[in-house]
Formats: sequence, structure tokens, C-alpha cells
Amino acid sequence: MQVSADIVIVGAGPVGAVCALALKQAGRDPLVLEARTADRPLDDRRTLALSHGSRQILERIGVWGRLREFTPITAIHVSHKGGLGRAVLTAGEEGVPALGYVLSYGELNRALQEVLRANQVNVRFDAPVAETIPGLESARLVIGGEHPDQLAARLAIVADGGSGEPAPPAKLRRDYGQVAVVAEVKTERPHLNLAYERFTADGPVALLPRGDGYALVWVCPPEQAERIAGLDEEAFLAALQTHFGYRQGRFLQAGARGQFPLRLIWSGPGREPRMVRIGNAAQTLHPVAGQGFNLGLRDAFELARMLIDAADDDPGKPALLRRFASARRTDALGGIAFTDFLVRSFSTNLAPVRHARGLGLMVLQACPPLRHFVARRMMFGARG
Repeated sequence: MQVSADIVIVGAGPVGAVCALALKQAGRDPLVLEARTADRPLDDRRTLALSHGSRQILERIGVWGRLREFTPITAIHVSHKGGLGRAVLTAGEEGVPALGYVLSYGELNRALQEVLRANQVNVRFDAPVAETIPGLESARLVIGGEHPDQLAARLAIVADGGSGEPAPPAKLRRDYGQVAVVAEVKTERPHLNLAYERFTADGPVALLPRGDGYALVWVCPPEQAERIAGLDEEAFLAALQTHFGYRQGRFLQAGARGQFPLRLIWSGPGREPRMVRIGNAAQTLHPVAGQGFNLGLRDAFELARMLIDAADDDPGKPALLRRFASARRTDALGGIAFTDFLVRSFSTNLAPVRHARGLGLMVLQACPPLRHFVARRMMFGARG
């Protein structure tokens, strides 16, 4: 096949859109293929936690100013149930306006779609990619939907969140045997932009300030999650109160609950010629510490920068893709190691481990350089 596009991005979600905008604003002209139809509503209430580093990326591509509804996180309170020790990370100590921001997936997607249109990025809707076939000269993309088609590209960037054609075998895979129960809750006390990360033997429970309440992420074993999610509101609030405690006073309201299983999957950017995977198409992390989504945005921006800076006009040149894979390896594996360590070391109630992590939290609170080290990696990834 003749090359019909220079760069094709599979997926117009946040990761694909960030990559497309960074490329377009630097003079590249990517084609974006999106499975959903153009008239599909963007009112998706799923909660996202953006790091300060992700805010900087969105500022660079002109998206941040378009966001209307978000809640800053100016401090994070870290503790563990059944033991002494806690630590507090603050934006003031780091010299930033906020450590992160909480908003809905739909709000971010709306702003990104506005800027895609304003920058005249070529987005083809109702174009689900059924298969991406690597090749030495070009990658071939098989498109389904109402108007089936095939096209070739010198570089295919897969940013479909892992929902499209199958990824190559994972290099790392772990089923945590945990499920996240998510809901929006309201508490007796105002949140004052303070987030909580509380570790328990069943898994972490996080409260992220959102609007005038909190977004709750309650991690527990599957059978417990099924029971918790099925409780009526009064029983659910009572169970949450017992599990979390009274740091925010009483829990007053809880919205509809959702569930999703938690796994670690790392396939990496891939080694197929003329193809590269970013975001959840390359890795899926445990949600503890909110690393996975922000890692995907960094994938997108760093790939775009590398393609822009490349001296060769060929975006799918093997040496360039190898360089990108090597550059992203440290950030990806660092995020994986960080989240995996937190989950495995805090999801136990053995006395020696409980005392050790309590001591660790005390040291973290007493040592500003160590707090700075942790906060930087939460905001900017493994390279800080």
C-alpha cells in the first residue's frame, strides 16, 4: 500500500488528543482515528486526578485555560489503619499552587475536543481500528465501523486505552486480587482541598476533594467489594465510617457506586516496526497515588517532543522508536515499582510490617528532603 498518512493516532481520548495537539502545534499534521461517533455525549463522570506536571503539559498545548470545573489538592494526608505514624505533603512546601487537581473525565475530554477543533486537527470519528499490522515501510490499519477502510501510515501511535486491537504479551502482569469501589461522598466537615490516602490491610482508601464533597476510591477484595457496592446508602455510609474513621467528621451522603478490578499490566511501547503504544495501551497501574493516567499523558507529550525534535523527517524510523522506548522505560518502571511497593507493603496487618511502615511514615513526616523527594515523583514521575 502507498503511505496515505504520515502519522496516525488511534484514539482521541486524553492521551491521543494530547499527542495530536502537541504535534499539530509544532507543524506536524496527524490523523486521529476515534471509535466513538462525533455526536456521542462527553458527560463522563469518572474521576481523574491530574498531577501538577500534567497541568504543565495541558498549559503548554493550550487546554488548561479551557477547563471550567476542577478542584485543587493542596495537601495530602497519608496514614495507615491500626498503627501510629502519618505524613502530610503540602503544595506550599513544594512551591506549587497545588499538588494535583481532581476533575471528571468528561470535563477534560470536552476541553481537549474544543482545542482539537480550534487547531483543525483531522479527527475521523466512527473509525474503530480492528487491527494494526506493522511493516517495514508502513503500518497498515484496518478500520471497521459504518465505512470500513484500510490505510497505511509511516507511524501508527496506539493510544486507545487498551480497548482496541489486542496488545502484545505483557512483560509484567499481576492481578492484585482487589477491586476499587468508587463513589462521590459528602462529609460533615469541608474538605479544604485536603486529600486522604489511608492504607488498610484490605487495600488503600482514598478521598479526593471534588466540588463540595469527595471522590471516594475504596479498595478491597472482590467479594467484599460486591457486598459493599450493593449496600443501601445508610448501610454504605456506616461501613465507610467504620473503615475510614472520623477525620472528616461524619459521612453524610453517598452517590451511585461503581467497581473495577485492579491489575498491573506492562507491555511497554512495543517493538513492532512503525508502531508505538502509549498510555493504557502500554501499561495499566494500580490507582494508588494516582500515577497511571499522568504517566500516560507524559508518554504522549514526550513522544510528540521526540518526533518534533527528530532531524529525520521519517517519524517511524526504528532508531527513533527505540530511543523513545528506552527514554520512557525509567518513568514507566519507576511508577510501577512505586505503586506496587505501596500496595504490597501496606496490604498486610502483620505486626512487624505494621510497625515498620509506621516508622517509615514518621520518618517521612520528620524529614523535609524525603517529603520533597516523594512529592516530586508524585507530581512529575520517576525522573522527578
